[in-house]
Amino acid sequence: MSGNMDEIVLSELSDDELVGQMHADMYDGLLEEVAEGTQILLDRGWPATEVLQKALVDGMTIVGVDFRDGILFVPEVLLSANAMKAGMNLLKPLLANTGAKPVGKAVIGTVKGDIHDIGKNLVIMMWEGAGLEVVDLGINVDADVYMRALEEHQPDILGLSALLTTTMPYMKVVIDTMKEKGVREDYIVLVGGAPLNEEFSAAVGADAYCRDAAAAVDMAKHYLAQKYRINSVAM
Repeated sequence: MSGNMDEIVLSELSDDELVGQMHADMYDGLLEEVAEGTQILLDRGWPATEVLQKALVDGMTIVGVDFRDGILFVPEVLLSANAMKAGMNLLKPLLANTGAKPVGKAVIGTVKGDIHDIGKNLVIMMWEGAGLEVVDLGINVDADVYMRALEEHQPDILGLSALLTTTMPYMKVVIDTMKEKGVREDYIVLVGGAPLNEEFSAAVGADAYCRDAAAAVDMAKHYLAQKYRINSVAM
């Protein structure tokens, strides 16, 4: 870091400069700076929804693009996501009060037999950064647990993660269970994990395969837009 960086006083920046600086700080994974910037914008009378979108979500979108393009890697993205969370923590109570609706809701878990969670956790952070409400079921999740969670939380999206070739087939068990219960069509099912591909996703009956966390955001947005466009037409 060069010396001049230390001299930036966030409170002296104009709104536009501050938002730009927050994007840079989030990119660099600077927790305290992102939280401070969030507070300054709120103190200046910005609505929580606007701070969320312009300062945090837009900043995380830049991170997502560079992650997709191989410029950033998982450790950096986790730092950025944590910095975003520092800002989110200040906004959450305010957003709850405004009754601001999340763009959608997702339930996600790593399938039975599999205890990997870095990829899943990255997807959760990126989804939250894109404005989704996410319920994390954790690792080694049984089909019955997924079914109960769908019933309880009524999400738009079900995310299934697997990192082992031996646990991949369990995704089909979960989706087949949904079919047996007659609820498969009620949810967008997105699958991801290192050994998967498009063909596997189609074979098990998922809506889409997400290559990485950035793709998971794109897919979620794409399918939610379709779902709500259809719903709004139907209403």
